[in-house]
Amino acid sequence: MTKGIFVGLSTVDVVYTVDEFPSANKKVVALSQDVYAGGPAANASITFGHLGGTPTLVTVVGRHPLASLVRQELSRYSIRLIDLNPDFDDVPVISSISVNRLGERNIISANATRVNTPAGQLDESVFMQASVILVDGHYMQACQLWARAAHARGIPVVLDAGSWKDETEELLKSIDTAICSADFLPPECGNEDDVLNYLRNRGVKNIAITKGAESVRFVSNDASGAVQVPQVQVADTMGAGDIFHGAFCYYSSIGFGFAEALGEATRIAAESCRFRGTREWMMHLTRQPS
Repeated sequence: MTKGIFVGLSTVDVVYTVDEFPSANKKVVALSQDVYAGGPAANASITFGHLGGTPTLVTVVGRHPLASLVRQELSRYSIRLIDLNPDFDDVPVISSISVNRLGERNIISANATRVNTPAGQLDESVFMQASVILVDGHYMQACQLWARAAHARGIPVVLDAGSWKDETEELLKSIDTAICSADFLPPECGNEDDVLNYLRNRGVKNIAITKGAESVRFVSNDASGAVQVPQVQVADTMGAGDIFHGAFCYYSSIGFGFAEALGEATRIAAESCRFRGTREWMMHLTRQPS
């Protein structure tokens, strides 16, 4: 099996389904409530594993009672966990998410800003036979350390570029592929062309910009163009970007070209939007051949 490393944020996601979002100073009764392990790196690793890969997640979980929810779910999906701060005993990162009947979502999260995270030590055994590594920039010291080590070993490094973060400039020195959201704007960049030029000038070989249901624009050393997003009946867009990144890592790791891997990732992320939450889609889309 192809092996992947995912470095970054994991969360406890508390998800409410509502008819409509409340206005200021109003209450609504949720139609349903669910709790998941979430976060960009965690969701991507679970997707990678479901498709047939062997993932390792490098993140902070800690020892708070709520952290057991994350550990149990990672174990359920056979994710190897490297905890950057196993003695962290405060409440883990919690995201409060509401999803309305149109599949739109609102999210409140502290992300990694309140967690004291050392860079940690590299586990050399994880790099053996690894085919890809994804970093999301949330635990920046760890992302830089693992990305540099992978880059030095010739392992392709993918950046989940959801937004610009402090020290991203340094991280880019180790990045081969950047998959950017429309919110990712480096300093002095005001549009997509600026972002593409900025990343190319810093040595990033493959760049894609995702915009929800709109086509994915891409540029690489070999080609440029757009990948169309399949149109589906949307039930929930939660985690679709994370699922996209995990699927891209899987298909690129088994030999698909950049555009082809983007196409497969787009297909799977769109399919996930037909179902509620970040896991239900997995019951309808079986493992892919390695």
